[in-house]
Amino acid sequence: MSAALPLPPIEEQPAPSKKVRAIHTWVDSLKSLLTTITIAVFVITFIVQAFQIPSESMEDTLQIGDYLLVDKIHFGSAGFLSSVMPYDHIRRDDIIVFRYPVHPEQHFVKRVIGVPGDRLKLSAGRVFVNDQLLPEPYVVHKRHNVDPYRDNFPNLRYANPNVTAPWYAQLEKMVDDRGELIIPERNYFVLGDNRDDSLDSRYWGFVPQESVLGRPLLIYFSVGQPEANEASVQQDDRLLRFAYFLGHITDSVRWRRCLRLVN
Repeated sequence: MSAALPLPPIEEQPAPSKKVRAIHTWVDSLKSLLTTITIAVFVITFIVQAFQIPSESMEDTLQIGDYLLVDKIHFGSAGFLSSVMPYDHIRRDDIIVFRYPVHPEQHFVKRVIGVPGDRLKLSAGRVFVNDQLLPEPYVVHKRHNVDPYRDNFPNLRYANPNVTAPWYAQLEKMVDDRGELIIPERNYFVLGDNRDDSLDSRYWGFVPQESVLGRPLLIYFSVGQPEANEASVQQDDRLLRFAYFLGHITDSVRWRRCLRLVN
């Protein structure tokens, strides 16, 4: 019986150099970063988007300094994905974020008051929809003056410097014999909860359905404004105001508003 032949010696592979290992690490890190960016872009584009409240028009529901996460799926267009995506119709009383029709690069947030087919009017500041007084527990009135255009809408006998010319001309065609505004298909009439200090549909018209971006879902952070009368902070010096804010951030954060659902 012949003896077994010896196995050839196993050649050890040289360990990768530090330079090669560094390249592999850099490539892996780049792949991870690109994956993270791709996911973030997808989320921001299709699911949620951050939004900051810039004005007092939705007080007290939303306040200046509130930071929102906007749900961009809820009011998505129905189509072949409607069976798997949680799309819903825009309803009266919904708060929406939309592209400002006058300047679409700007985003506004208001509450839907009129949906397609509604007959709407304001009388003495109260809203009537389809001959019914609309209950609005969220509305605040912070002015005591009477504005015949603002409070008795639509009222074509009165002009207002804030009304856009195209909207005023359109109003004459949209008001019926009873003096009520008819909401056309695929359009919405929106108002601010701070009813006397809101640049809304009374002044520039309807929100087209395709301009709706989504609905505010969550106030994830909220911060008050620094005191304007601080002697060390000049209103025209943004750097000083920012430094002042950082030094008083614990006093400025409105903790009770953080992580609050919007409704």
